[in-house]
Amino acid sequence: MRISQLETIAREGGRIALWGWGREGRAAYRAIRKRFPTLPLTLFCTAPEAAEVAALCDPALDAQAEVDADALAACRVVIKSPGISPLRPEAQAAIGQGTTFIGGTTLWCAQHAADDGLLSRTICVTGTKGKSTTSSLLAHLLRSGGHVTALAGNIGLPLLELDELPDAAFRVIELSSYQTGDLAVSGARPDVAVVLNIFPEHLDWHGSNERYVEDKLRLVTHARPRAAVLNAADPILSALSLPGSEVRRFGHAAGWHLRGDRLFRGERGVMDTASLPLPGRHNRSNLCAVLTAIEALGLDAGALARHAATFRPLPHRLQVLGTRGDITYVNDSISTTPHASLAALDCFHQQRVAILVGGHDRGLEWDGFADALGKSVSPAAIITMGQNGPRIHERLAADASQAGIALSAAADLAEAMEQASSALAGEGVMLLSPGAPSFGAYHDYVERGRHFAALAGFDPDIISAIPGLGVA
Repeated sequence: MRISQLETIAREGGRIALWGWGREGRAAYRAIRKRFPTLPLTLFCTAPEAAEVAALCDPALDAQAEVDADALAACRVVIKSPGISPLRPEAQAAIGQGTTFIGGTTLWCAQHAADDGLLSRTICVTGTKGKSTTSSLLAHLLRSGGHVTALAGNIGLPLLELDELPDAAFRVIELSSYQTGDLAVSGARPDVAVVLNIFPEHLDWHGSNERYVEDKLRLVTHARPRAAVLNAADPILSALSLPGSEVRRFGHAAGWHLRGDRLFRGERGVMDTASLPLPGRHNRSNLCAVLTAIEALGLDAGALARHAATFRPLPHRLQVLGTRGDITYVNDSISTTPHASLAALDCFHQQRVAILVGGHDRGLEWDGFADALGKSVSPAAIITMGQNGPRIHERLAADASQAGIALSAAADLAEAMEQASSALAGEGVMLLSPGAPSFGAYHDYVERGRHFAALAGFDPDIISAIPGLGVA
């Protein structure tokens, strides 16, 4: 669906609504108003947001602080923010009565697709872990090669805001599992689509792991990209057949892959990656995905690979804040799965580590994390916190005890940090890698990471800037 179709729907008596007034919602509002200044719109938002909206003095915008199935069903089209699941009961009831739910991603992709649906020179990146780093690294390498490149999407710049910026030769778009379906229904086809990995995640939004995997893979199964870049080491992706796309795989001997810390293209050694600003083997593996995507664009990936040395890591992702006393503070607030926490621990396996885990409970199991204790990972201490802290504590208790790992519970982040400092006896690595979302205690992982930095004595504003967003 294109933005231009909304006026036709309104002329036919259909009601158009926005659901959510975060950055995505505001971007959708501005995009519509740019084309149709007087198009009647309904906005479903919170009471404080409704008061904020009143200050816009837009007589064609009706802000409502309550939303239910009847209110949604009264709308022909609802443009919802990505975090709002279409599986919510009120949304499902409205869908049953004919309401169409789309996102800003749908509008942008439909607007920019060619007649054959292709989004030329557009690379879409998704994956349970590493998609933000991969997207920004890809943009960095393209820019280092002299190509004006846009970086947008889930990483922090809504796609609809790209229309307010200069044109770019390439567009790198990060998509969450909330947005891959929005692209799929738009009718647009990415030039290149990258899928890094698939692990259980966002079960509260998707309803089940099976639905999560299906929604995530819609980027390549339904959107039919010209080229699909897939991780050969991921069991789900390695078994995937995509007859409508050219499939290129990374992480295997014939393509871009790692042997230890050494980067190879087939049998040709390219460079050592140990000193690159890409903490963790998983991030260096994502470099292989980036180089495979660059090749799929018809560019010389080998010539651009060296520019990874000047990449600036993103905040809240295995971010070393610095040292206070003899404790090094590492902010991995983006970690929202137990698998991500294990990957974080692996980065510091030769150091004495106290890890802080727990947050919003969305039902993910910690069995794999528990099984790894004393085997692949052996932190000095684990401190649980947050809504699912008690459940994690109970699951880890026996394995931690057997492995000789100190396990304690904290009421909040501040107390968890005090316990971690005590467990480290003033020396080691304090690692915030929660393996769970931040909702409840914090608005998002950024707020959680900023609080961690402030409690550790670092300036949260300095550590939080995301480099490279927009067009450069």
